Amino acid sequence: MTGSRQAEAPPLVLSFELPLPPGVNHQYVTIGRRRVLSKPAQAFKRDVVKLIERSRGNGSLPPSSVARMGASLLGVYLTFFFETPRRRDLDGGLKIALDSLASALDFDDRNVVDLHLTKRIDPLRPRLEVQIETIHDWQFDRSYVYLGHDAGPSPEPDRATESGTDQEFTAQS
Repeated sequence: MTGSRQAEAPPLVLSFELPLPPGVNHQYVTIGRRRVLSKPAQAFKRDVVKLIERSRGNGSLPPSSVARMGASLLGVYLTFFFETPRRRDLDGGLKIALDSLASALDFDDRNVVDLHLTKRIDPLRPRLEVQIETIHDWQFDRSYVYLGHDAGPSPEPDRATESGTDQEFTAQS
């Protein structure tokens, strides 16, 4: 405890083992003029939701944990275990994995501020291992430069650092 600040709860860490998501070339199909999730991608999302629901049902994922995930900044660690080292790119399954987890755990993936991807090889048991943790002490950069004119009202500049047409201001905590 420092000053009047109360002690925060320790970070919450959730771990899951999921099937490998489909590769990026097999995640979407075009129907007419629309891009939609392919059948394998839909199946992956369903599998993730079922796994999370099963964890909720057996008590290993209490509702309070899900609520904390939704209200926190998050760190996500994804370890992809592929069958071979060269068949797939590491980042090809990132979006669908993150979207599926966000949907199943009811968090906004814009709250992910720390992301780690690791590629491993396991020809006998390909999979995706996931760890998601709440982050309480994350600090965004304190100073921003406003560059847009169409982004709404201009923030109040910090008078000490105003220069030219660019306005530098301090973000509010």
